[in-house]
Amino acid sequence: MNIKNLVEHTFPFKHWEISNCLDQDTINEISLAKIPEGSRAYDGTRAADHTGEGVDGKLRLFISKENSLYFPKITNLIKALQKKETYGNISNLIEKDLSNSYVRLEIISDKKGFWLKPHKDIPEKLMTMMIWINKYDESELLGTDLYNDNYELVKTIKYIHNNGYFFSSGNDTWHGLEMKEIKKERRCIQINYVTFETEWKVE
Repeated sequence: MNIKNLVEHTFPFKHWEISNCLDQDTINEISLAKIPEGSRAYDGTRAADHTGEGVDGKLRLFISKENSLYFPKITNLIKALQKKETYGNISNLIEKDLSNSYVRLEIISDKKGFWLKPHKDIPEKLMTMMIWINKYDESELLGTDLYNDNYELVKTIKYIHNNGYFFSSGNDTWHGLEMKEIKKERRCIQINYVTFETEWKVE
């Protein structure tokens, strides 16, 4: 994974945009991954745990030791994220200690009707990174919307293929996705360094 091509932004909160993040083999693996099918609630939360009784949370694809054999390139990405050189560089940028953290990686396929209300990540998420896989030429406006403390939309991070961004959760890190047209699919991966245990502890 390439995070050398980054640009730091401070408005409306500190975040870093990155470009040309992944090699083509990893992109292909993400593109072809089959996301669990089922009826979704789309209540403005990722797991539909607001009014949808958590139904969407049961249809998520996290990479685990069990399914990693089907995703060798993504597993290599996780292993790279576990390395001290990688998390050390990110740690210096976000000014949080990641030396006792765990990696979590999810492949996401948002479909028509998906949206996210303005929210802040839980503090257990020390870092959140999104990398876009825009294989259907969806609108660039389908990236992440950033808000000020009055929940006013002030910036949209563009949904550009193989680009993305990362940030560390804080008191002002309001973000979401307005209700917008998704023609076919808003695919991406979400990478987190977290304090709770996963199968991928950093070195």
